Amino acid sequence: MSWLPNADIALLKKRAVIIQKMRRFFIQRDLLEVETPSLSQAGVTDQHLFCFKTHFVGPEISERKPDPLGVPLYLQTSPEFHMKRLLSAGSGSIFQIAKAFRNEESGRYHNPEFTLLEWYRVGFDHFQLMDEMEQLLKLVLACDNATRLTYQQAFQLHLDVDPLSASLEQLKVAGASLDLGDVLDNEDDKDTVLQLLFCVAIEPVIANDAPCFVYNFPASQAALARISKDDNRVAERFEVYYKGIELANGFHELSDSKEQRLRFEKDNRLRQKNNLPQMPIDHRFVDSLDSLPDCSGVALGIDRLIMLATGQSHIDNVVSFTIKGA
Repeated sequence: MSWLPNADIALLKKRAVIIQKMRRFFIQRDLLEVETPSLSQAGVTDQHLFCFKTHFVGPEISERKPDPLGVPLYLQTSPEFHMKRLLSAGSGSIFQIAKAFRNEESGRYHNPEFTLLEWYRVGFDHFQLMDEMEQLLKLVLACDNATRLTYQQAFQLHLDVDPLSASLEQLKVAGASLDLGDVLDNEDDKDTVLQLLFCVAIEPVIANDAPCFVYNFPASQAALARISKDDNRVAERFEVYYKGIELANGFHELSDSKEQRLRFEKDNRLRQKNNLPQMPIDHRFVDSLDSLPDCSGVALGIDRLIMLATGQSHIDNVVSFTIKGA
């Protein structure tokens, strides 16, 4: 029967219990639960993320020249920008369980509409936030203590190459045995090659027995993270993996509006180079950064976490309705 939900009702009840447990985790730590918009007049500039776009046909809400179809709006790939505006306004530490939307993503670990847990800790650096995330993972997954590797250590251990100093050609040589064919040979962007090597050679093997935090990503992959004062080759960013699944991405948050604007403009130049549409920069968010308190934040995929907690092999089994049945 095509109208039935994807997940069994019994599993959806387990999902609800897990989310309630997560919510209590943050309330007990005095984080404020917030809600932010799913629609915005700006999207994300990251060339690897694709926003759903729609139009608002009511009264004009923008000083920009109106689109003939109405005011362009974008479904948010994460609640990050609005949450940081709340932080800049003095909210203190906050969390949110929100729907997020990413186009052109569907598969075992992806649904175009998914659920994110995102939280920000005022006064925390990324190491303190990793400590707190480990507590949450142990609560939900009953897993062992997490391990930690720098991005550099992960590449040296599994590919015998230093990602911070290697040339593009040296990285391609390191990945020659991975059976990637022309994909690797034809790529001329170093960060894309690094991400490809990481996904194929490192991600599947680093966290099979316990969660693994990988931190100190290359500065060129900083996104919205601070550059390390100890080593300007790396950003204060981390990702969390478990059993071959990427669960979360976190930053010691950048609070420099000029630097963030430059990064967004660079993203749009890369988009143009790769024949992708340039995205409107969220200037309200950028302007708020100069008031952002020292903080760290992380986004965790709830659907993937629940897959692990309930022993499921496909995201379709843990959401009520996927895009195929919505």
